[in-house]
Amino acid sequence: MFTGIIETLGIIKDLKKENDNLHITVSSTITNELKIDQSVAHNGVCLTVVAINNDTFTVTAIRETIEKTNLGDWKGGDLINIERAMKLGDRLDGHIVQGHVDQTGTCKSIEEANGSWYFTFEYDKTLNNITIEKGSITVNGVSLTVVNSKINEFSVAIIPYTYQNTNFKNFRIGTKINLEFDVVGKYVARLHSLNL
Repeated sequence: MFTGIIETLGIIKDLKKENDNLHITVSSTITNELKIDQSVAHNGVCLTVVAINNDTFTVTAIRETIEKTNLGDWKGGDLINIERAMKLGDRLDGHIVQGHVDQTGTCKSIEEANGSWYFTFEYDKTLNNITIEKGSITVNGVSLTVVNSKINEFSVAIIPYTYQNTNFKNFRIGTKINLEFDVVGKYVARLHSLNL
């Protein structure tokens, strides 16, 4: 479990394909605090640390993960959001994030608002995921509040701290992002689809 509060940014150092798997090597300021077999969220995707070498660590993504996320678009030098799993007993500053991406979305617009930014994202509505006004959403692992909810799109407001300390600063119109919808909302949508 994660909170969606990003600890640091990582830099993709190497990507190696092996059969259907992708081995991702990341440089990070928290590498020396990691251990083998630890869960770490990368742009909101929970992956297990399989190797550590000086200031880099390696994780492996399987085909299903690559197909459901934006991992397949990553390249050397990309900045990614990094968060370690939450500790029991700590404050939950964001919201409950599983690290299981539901689908990808695309940045539709970016509007500067006198010191903050509004980002609008669109997604495939046929997958039955929903947002609600003032509800929670996770974009590339960042816990956010929905500002404007529509059938297949939503907006979020980004403060300067979040803009500077996550990879939001690199988003452009058309950027593909990972989305994890609120777990309670997913249960409600599922029950509704079953007509229960």
